[in-house]
Amino acid sequence: MSRAIPKLNQRSSEILRQIIDAYLETGEPVGSRTLSRNLGMELSPATIRNVMADLQDAGLLFSPHTSAGRIPTEAGLRLFVDGLLEVGHLTDDERQAIASQCAAEGRSVQQALSEATRVLSGLSNCAGLVVAPKSDAALRHIEFVALAPGRALVVLVTEDGSVENRIVEVPNGMPASAMVEASNFLSARMVGKTIDEARRQISTELENHRRDLDSLTQKLVTAGLATATSDGDATALIVSGAERLLDDVQAVEDLEHVRGLYDALETKESWIKLLDMARGGEGVQIFIGAENDLFSLAGCSVVVAPYRNSEQEIVGAVGVIGPTRINYARIIPVVDYTAQIVGRLVG
Repeated sequence: MSRAIPKLNQRSSEILRQIIDAYLETGEPVGSRTLSRNLGMELSPATIRNVMADLQDAGLLFSPHTSAGRIPTEAGLRLFVDGLLEVGHLTDDERQAIASQCAAEGRSVQQALSEATRVLSGLSNCAGLVVAPKSDAALRHIEFVALAPGRALVVLVTEDGSVENRIVEVPNGMPASAMVEASNFLSARMVGKTIDEARRQISTELENHRRDLDSLTQKLVTAGLATATSDGDATALIVSGAERLLDDVQAVEDLEHVRGLYDALETKESWIKLLDMARGGEGVQIFIGAENDLFSLAGCSVVVAPYRNSEQEIVGAVGVIGPTRINYARIIPVVDYTAQIVGRLVG
């Protein structure tokens, strides 16, 4: 059970804020002499040391190794983020840059979402991610292309411009005419419909058209239909800049933490949990270290915000993952505005 975060007087709050501001900027422990120079109030190093000791007793600071300086605990960071942080604001130029980089013109929705992750990564200097809804757009084109004996490529093009290429196994010696016939059969029933809408109809018609299709074409149609509908995941995770997480690695255990994060990002359960985290409240959600069940072992912070479709339903999330000493004041408005832009795009 987490320790209750105490209320602080003005002096203690200001000293804590100064320590955390300096730590987030440098990653180094902060000492009383440094604070004495930085603080506008007339406090001696001895007085500041006493306040720092009280903050450490309260579980908000700790002293790494034998250093005389202090760095914040996760509880200290939480208090800072919730009550002491002065969140920055994006300039009009920054808003315009995010909107133009995420623009969908000339791109599929998937490509635009991938660009959104790159924007998040570049502006935060961390890993950017988007939990994206699986496309349910109507099909515009479906085609079989021979690759090699026993293998064919199914090309699915949707009305929103997304292209999916999936490899299927086919009987050896499959003639080109069978691929053309299978493509025509599926296109006539799938184009203009979503895959889910067409699936039941085609399954039924396969029974009714067995006399009209030769056995090889029947097998190809069945393989193509199974491939088109086999991916039942409701979401996908797009990540950019994961290598940036290595920039803050200072020890072997840090490297193991990052490896654990990579493993977590590769599991479908992570995507679902990340979306649930974003749904947990209005606007931007911030999870620091052990507060976050998903990435707690990696010692990371997650800043995540949901985005909505035109019906105002939460359909995905955008966010940033980085070390606990990320630039929260900078990242929070970036994530918030990017979520708004992605929501317009998806809507």
